[in-house]
Formats: sequence, C-alpha cells, structure tokens
Amino acid sequence: MIDLQHYMRPGTLQLGALPPLSLYLHLPWCIRKCPYCDFNSHEMRATDMPEQRYLDALVADLESALPLVWGRTIHSIFIGGGTPSLFSPAAIDRLLGDVRARLRLEPDCEITLEANPGTFEKERFRGYRAAGVTRLSVGVQSFDDAHLKALGRVHDRAQAIAAVEEAAGAFGTFNLDLMYALPGQTLEQLDQDLTQALALAPPHLSVYHLTIEPNTYFAKFPPQVPPDDTAYAMLDRLTERTAAAGLGRYEVSAYARPGHACRHNLNYWQFGDYLGLGAGAHGKLSFAHRVVRQVRYREPRLYMERALAGQPIAQEDEVRRADLPFEFMLNALRLKDGFALRDFSERTGLPLTAIEGGLEEAQRRGLIERSLGHVRPTARGFDFLSDLQALFLPG
Repeated sequence: MIDLQHYMRPGTLQLGALPPLSLYLHLPWCIRKCPYCDFNSHEMRATDMPEQRYLDALVADLESALPLVWGRTIHSIFIGGGTPSLFSPAAIDRLLGDVRARLRLEPDCEITLEANPGTFEKERFRGYRAAGVTRLSVGVQSFDDAHLKALGRVHDRAQAIAAVEEAAGAFGTFNLDLMYALPGQTLEQLDQDLTQALALAPPHLSVYHLTIEPNTYFAKFPPQVPPDDTAYAMLDRLTERTAAAGLGRYEVSAYARPGHACRHNLNYWQFGDYLGLGAGAHGKLSFAHRVVRQVRYREPRLYMERALAGQPIAQEDEVRRADLPFEFMLNALRLKDGFALRDFSERTGLPLTAIEGGLEEAQRRGLIERSLGHVRPTARGFDFLSDLQALFLPG
C-alpha cells in the first residue's frame, strides 16, 4: 500500500507546478532477441506469452500507482517493448479501455504503439487503429536484406515496405525507425536505405547510430562496423537529405514534418513526468518537494506475480538535488530548439544559479547560444552533445 504522505513530506526542492504526465506501457516479448538490443525484451516461445494475465498485472500495477498521479491528466501514451504488435488488437483494446477507466486522458492524447514489419503483425494494424492507437512506430531498421540478417531482424525488405505502406493507410501519422553505421554498411548503401525510406513519405523518421551496448550478443561478438569518419558522413547525409524532403531535425535522432513530432518523446526530453508500467519499466514522477524515479521488476513472470500482489516496484529513488541539473540537461539539450530557462526552474525546483556556471562554460566553448530566457545547442553543440551535457555533471 502506497503511503502518499511519504511523497508529500517537506524536502529541499520547491516545484511551483507539476510537469505534463505521460504513460509508458511495456510489453516485453519478441519473436527473437536482436543481437544489438539492450531493452528488457524476452523471446516468446510457443506458449510463453500469457496475454490476459499480463494485462491483469498491468492494470493491477496501474491501480497501485493511482494515488501518486491522482487528478493529473495523461498527455500521451506509448506502448513499447519488446514487440507490442505481438499482442492482439483485442488485447490492446482491452488495455486502453482499462487505462481510460482509471485515468483522465487529454482529448487529443497521442497513443503510440511500436510494431515490427512482419506479415503477422501487419495484418493487425487496422485493428490497433480501431482500438484507439493514434500513431504507429514501425521498426524497419534497414531495407537491405543482408543488413537485416546481420541485425537479426525477422523481416525482409519486402515485408518492411508492405508494413510501412499499411501503416500509412491505417494511421494519420506514423514513425519509421532506421539504423545506420551497420556492419559492413557503405555510404552508398545508407543512401539506398534513405531513398527507400523517403519514398514511403513518413511524417516522422527516427534514425539511430548502431551502438554496441553491454550485455548484448554484439558486445560478446562485436561486428565490423564503419569507422567514425564514415559514420559522421552518414549522419551528415541523413540530415541533408531529410531536410530536402521536408523533415526537420528537431532532436538528435528525430526528424519530422511540421506537426508530426512525437509528443510522448518530447515530454521525456522536456523533463516531463511519466508513469512507467510493465516488466522493467522506468518512471519519473514529480511532487511538490521531490522528483522520484521508479523501476518495475524486470523478469515478466516475477513482475506479474508482484504486480498482482500490489508490489510491482523493484527500486525507487529520490533524485538527488545535486543530480537534477545534469538529468535535466541530459534530456533538454537533445532538442534542437533547446529549452526556456523558466522550464529548468519549474521542472527541477532549483534556481538558475544551479546551472549558470555550466552555461557560461558551454557558451565560451561555442556549444550553446543564449537569448533572453532561452538556451539552445549550436551546430557544434549538437555534434559534441556528450561533451556539452557533461558540463552539468555534479562536481
């Protein structure tokens, strides 16, 4: 049972208002674990996805969290994974119905579902739209069959194209995910991927540099990836060609047509709040005098057991006052337009003096530009983002 007074007790922060609140729902199963993936995903065996029991656990998790978000409106919902499109449209319909029965959603609440391009999932896209999903995020990664095989993807080029065409027909907005700097990839091959992606006219494109993450198959058996100078040339090509196609780069890895930026991700980057439900889900919640991070139990069966018993949280920590400037900057400086200084004080409860030294140093190095009440990264700041963010690490 949650002790609300514990969260509301006096503390060192003074938040004048609570930020927008989003909801993240994690569905952890995949057909096959990709060798680069470090998300909490689990390979689905023939009888290994207890759909209804997992939904019961998510609803129990939500009910136990309600006192922490009571009265707040949900700004966006993101159903991620894993591969959420392995869940049936009827299951997603039930899940969103259960959420609506317990939380107040904004009238135009953005509801995104991650989907893979396999034929099996593609047949479900219109069912997800009918269930209330407003935006699909299709994990294509590449249109090159050899690169898809190297990445361990279970779809091919033809399925990827068919899935994106189906998404475009079923949804008013959608996202296409691409990766670059793939094993053995040349600049010409990236150009071919990009030509195919842009031909499908996605309103939003997310583009990620393949990184070798700890505790993945690729970490144990590293593939031969392009050298850094080739990867930089690929990023330059991506930015140049997306801009020519009318997709503006609004975040380090995100390009969109006007009006199609992902509202859910924007809330993360603007240091908004998010309630994270599901196996291994992370959340961030603000209160009058503190900011709290939560993590749910990772292993799906343990999560279901604990959530149904009313104890889904594996770890909870109050963000230290000294860490808040870095946490805020880690997110806000990813945005091309940066942030308003007043948002820093509102979202962290700290005075601007907490970041003044870092801002002065960043400006001296040419990594940011400042106008009255606003900070944004320069082109150089975007190129050396980790160096810029590191200026705000606690001393």
